[in-house]
Amino acid sequence: MDAAGELVSPKQVARAIGVSESSLKRWCDTGRIPTTRTAGGHRRMRIADVIRFVREEQQPLTTPEVLGLPPVTDGAQLGLRRGGERLADALLAGQAESVRRLLFDLYFAGHSLSLLCDQVIAAALHEVGRRWECRTAEVYQERRSCEIVQQALSEFRRLLPPTDSQWTALGATLSDDQYTLPGMMADLVLRDCGWSATNLGPSIPADSLASAVATQRPRLFWLSVSYFTDEADFVAQFTVVAEACRNAGSLLVIGGQMLNEPLRRRLQFGSHCDSMQQLESLARSLRKRWPRRRNSRGVSRTR
Repeated sequence: MDAAGELVSPKQVARAIGVSESSLKRWCDTGRIPTTRTAGGHRRMRIADVIRFVREEQQPLTTPEVLGLPPVTDGAQLGLRRGGERLADALLAGQAESVRRLLFDLYFAGHSLSLLCDQVIAAALHEVGRRWECRTAEVYQERRSCEIVQQALSEFRRLLPPTDSQWTALGATLSDDQYTLPGMMADLVLRDCGWSATNLGPSIPADSLASAVATQRPRLFWLSVSYFTDEADFVAQFTVVAEACRNAGSLLVIGGQMLNEPLRRRLQFGSHCDSMQQLESLARSLRKRWPRRRNSRGVSRTR
């Protein structure tokens, strides 16, 4: 079973939320939290459905540890700006558990993953980078900060709803671009929108990416562009990937700090996103806008 389908018992959920088990079962009976049954007839809930209930109905988690989640802190009361400041301090201090707790608190308070990526994580990492440039932080602290954020983000997968296999997405960075966090964030944001997303990782040769697109024919392919050494070489690599996307009928979506306006005018792509919030908006609108069609067997499919 994948992380999104992880099952928990009513007793666990009742303890985590701080209500009686009978109250929780009434919520299940009215459909507020979807349930399934074991072979023996016992109720079970997907952890992703529990988290959706907590976020949408603003039901506090009093003992999230019961579900394998970080203990409650005051992080949800900080707001996004102060949360970013607190996150930067925790990253520089190497406090991985504090980072994990803070991000989960803000998420449980109802903030979207895209908002956390843009206004908390990106802001915190920018501050870490600024301090490194001002020589008030060391290189190892900057590298460690990125690693801590990656570890924290990887845990969010188990909280997201199951994805739809008809809405496939692939993403990566081209050769020499070793930045991993943008691709990881894009993967989570797309999954949060129901896309079956796969982050292929950093620094992959254009020919290999073209092969992946031709073989898997994703509905959407995202390319994160955070670094390159030679613009002409980047454009040549990009063209290979863009051609593969055209041939496969895949929407090519690009984003990243290196994509200034003059460079974008040299590239052929389907959509450009400056933030994870823009990517979320695009991903949700595509699912509403793209029609479904029937294949040769009469089975409904997406475009």
